[in-house]
Formats: sequence, C-alpha cells, structure tokens
Amino acid sequence: MEKVQEENNMERWDRLEEITESERDIIKETWARVYANCEDVGVSILIRFFVNFPSAKQHFSQFKHMEDPLEMEGSVQLRKHGRRVMGAVNSIVENIGDPDKVTTVISIVGKSHALKHNVDPVYFKILTGVMLEVIAEEYAKEFTPEVQLAWNKLRNNLYTQIQATYKEVGWTQYPSNSV
Repeated sequence: MEKVQEENNMERWDRLEEITESERDIIKETWARVYANCEDVGVSILIRFFVNFPSAKQHFSQFKHMEDPLEMEGSVQLRKHGRRVMGAVNSIVENIGDPDKVTTVISIVGKSHALKHNVDPVYFKILTGVMLEVIAEEYAKEFTPEVQLAWNKLRNNLYTQIQATYKEVGWTQYPSNSV
C-alpha cells in the first residue's frame, strides 16, 4: 500500500510544470533570505491576506474579529500561525528536489485544512499570491523576473497538488463567492 501511494505521489508531481535545477536553487537562495526573518515576514503575509480577504478570517476563532492591522500584528495567535505557515513553506523549499517529501507535506496540510478546518482550497492560491507580493516588496532587489518565474512555477505546482489532495479526500464544496 505504501509503495502504491509513493508511486502515485511521484506521478502527481511529475505531471506538474517542471522546476529546473537552477530554478530550485533560485527558490532555495531567495527563501534562505526570507526565512531568516520568518516570523516578521509571516505576520506581514497574514495581515495582508486578512486585510485584503477578510472572509479568510472566519476560519480563525482567535483573531477573526480583529480589523486593525496593528492589533493583528500584536496577536500571539497570529504570530504563531505565521510561523506555522512559514515552517510549512520551509519544509517544501528544503525538500524541493524530493517529490515524495513535498507531496507528503502538501498532503498533510491539505488534508488538515480540508477535513479539520473546512477551508476552501482557493485560499491557498490567494495566500501564496499574497506571499509572493510581500516577498517581492520586501526583497525587491532579489526578486528579479527570473526569481519571480521560479516562484510562480512552485506556486502553481503547490496549488495543483493542494487541489489533488482535496479531491482525494472527497472535497465537494464549491468556492464561495465571498472570497
């Protein structure tokens, strides 16, 4: 059974847009600078995400009623979640050359968000877009068109895998109009 799952993971990753070795290096190099400030960057990403897409806050009882970005910035729970998000992205980047490990991380995160938290998968696409916006602004010199292309490939592949994970667990809900 485990071998079959491993082969399915490999096949799923192989169907995605290829990220070349040089692009993997670019992603790792860029991420190393970003991850050095993981808590602050994670908080910036989540604040922008929640300000621009307030419907996403419905999934967070601890800070769903917060409107003020300064209040969000001071939230221990938001900081903690920012570190978790950055940690998950870090696991993906660290293992970008190992499709099985990447698929495992995405599968764990996807299943949890689908089954336990009932989060629409479109929020992953939105959040990763916000993440790239924040990184591009905070690391403007490093975020060249080549870097952006590599990160966009990774983003598209991650979202494709999230969708596949949601499908595997039987997600049947349609994206909400409130996003």
